[in-house]
Amino acid sequence: MSLPIVHYNDPILRKKGAKITAFDAGLTQFAANMIATMQAAHGIGLAAQQVGRALQLFVVDLRAAEMDFIWELDGAKPPLELFMPLTLINPVLTVRPDTDEYIFEEGCLSFPGIRGDIIRPDAITVKFQDECGIPHVLACDGLLARCIQHEFDHLKGTLFIDRMGKKVRTSVDQAVKELAQCTREKTKAP
Repeated sequence: MSLPIVHYNDPILRKKGAKITAFDAGLTQFAANMIATMQAAHGIGLAAQQVGRALQLFVVDLRAAEMDFIWELDGAKPPLELFMPLTLINPVLTVRPDTDEYIFEEGCLSFPGIRGDIIRPDAITVKFQDECGIPHVLACDGLLARCIQHEFDHLKGTLFIDRMGKKVRTSVDQAVKELAQCTREKTKAP
């Protein structure tokens, strides 16, 4: 079941996610609904805040993306088809030492049509639990690392526009203001 995606200026996007402690059928269904929502919107990542819940949970799926990244899940390199779409719960992210930072254009399902260059570290390690509560460690770089960092930011109430340099942010400011106004009007409607 697809869920409605929250757009910019909805207060939930600025809320920090609560740690998940109950790994039950409700959580499994919510994660499945998030995956269906992400796929229906043609996204590669989606955080719980983006569907109206402030939780430490996001989903990613890069099976259709160009394989310009490397990964290691729990010490092995399984094919993406075996573990994606991937649900990451209660993630703890660390930037790998001595990694370079790169500029890459990002978009966000909560900011339809708005894109901008963001600088992020290229390689990360993330410890997380899956929807069954099983712990995992994923080391990755490139687009997968960028996607995970973008969604991880959502769990802290940080948005990709917060990471834009001044010049880039200025170039999208009008579109962001229009989206904020549209969101305000929708939330005021009876």
